[in-house]
Amino acid sequence: MVHDLFRDPQAVETLIQKIVNAAPTEGPTHTFMEVCGTHTHSIAAAGLRKLLPNSVRLISGPGCPVCVTPVDYLDRAIALAHQSQTLVMTFGDLMRVPSSTVSLEQARAEGANVEIVYSPRDALAKARSNTNLRVVFLAVGFETTAPTSAAALAEAEAENISNFMILPGNKIMPPPMRALVEDPELKVNGFILPGHVSVIAGSDTFQFLADEYGVSGVVVGFTPADVLQGVLHLVEGSSSGVGKITNLYQRVVTPGGNPAAQAILDRFFEPADCSWRGFGVIPRSGLALRSEWQHCDATLLPADLPEPVEPTGCRCGDVLRGVIDPPECPLFGAACTPDSPVGACMVSSEGTCAAWHRHGLWRDKNNPPTGASLPGGSRP
Repeated sequence: MVHDLFRDPQAVETLIQKIVNAAPTEGPTHTFMEVCGTHTHSIAAAGLRKLLPNSVRLISGPGCPVCVTPVDYLDRAIALAHQSQTLVMTFGDLMRVPSSTVSLEQARAEGANVEIVYSPRDALAKARSNTNLRVVFLAVGFETTAPTSAAALAEAEAENISNFMILPGNKIMPPPMRALVEDPELKVNGFILPGHVSVIAGSDTFQFLADEYGVSGVVVGFTPADVLQGVLHLVEGSSSGVGKITNLYQRVVTPGGNPAAQAILDRFFEPADCSWRGFGVIPRSGLALRSEWQHCDATLLPADLPEPVEPTGCRCGDVLRGVIDPPECPLFGAACTPDSPVGACMVSSEGTCAAWHRHGLWRDKNNPPTGASLPGGSRP
């Protein structure tokens, strides 16, 4: 089967050898960034970084939607959950992300009305059967999940369900990638482009990287061989100095993406300036409800909000920008662990810090993590 082929150890070994042969032995390191949480965990789980030559470095970017969600969004969600006759419903990943005060999980323990759902339609069903409640769904995610929020709004409108709202927190990937290539602290030679996002948006949505910045990108799947094919393509193309966007995930991704998903997004949402953890406000990087759907927008509800405060000492924002690896954060593996997370990157199943910690390849039995860079640049 095709899927088995992409997991074949022999195929992986062959690709690694091709990368070693193609990679330069002298000169600067080639740095490639992935911007998808699933890629983050696939790379760490397979130990791919340790197999690559020293001249090829893989770093993680803002590929986890929960991680890039700013603290003031959580503040608003918690404030709404404390209001009478209001029920906040969310994906489970968001429950333990710290706000300026407590997490949604802690707020629920203190009496706030918060429930976990698996889809926006679960929240819609709750609103349908509880007309006395105002049900607010926390719409967090990238292009991949945003259409499901739009579909739930369309269903609510068709059935005249007036007590269903969303708190818009969806984001789109091209604007932060533009910010990354313009960041003077970060020198990225190419991108492993997000596979799931590309299914919806299409591979052509990233063409600006090559046209405007001369930076290459490759759309790949999520198996070890998928990722390594992408790395090989980037290494081989880096010597040309010409940017190119290539789709190596053609079994799933098309140049134009999913027109039905794009149409329903366009019906309900429009681009808006949006805050990202680690980046600040990025122009036109979020999805705001259009004016005709403002009656569904929980952002417009009155709420008493604290001054936004990030967790002390947490460098999640720098991890999301790719300027440090997780062990360079002073809290990583000590004060901040999956059992007791301080930052969002350790909470989410797609977070970079969670990936590094879960797969344990940063550990040295005699030298537990202290936040300093690992000797020799070792990385999972």
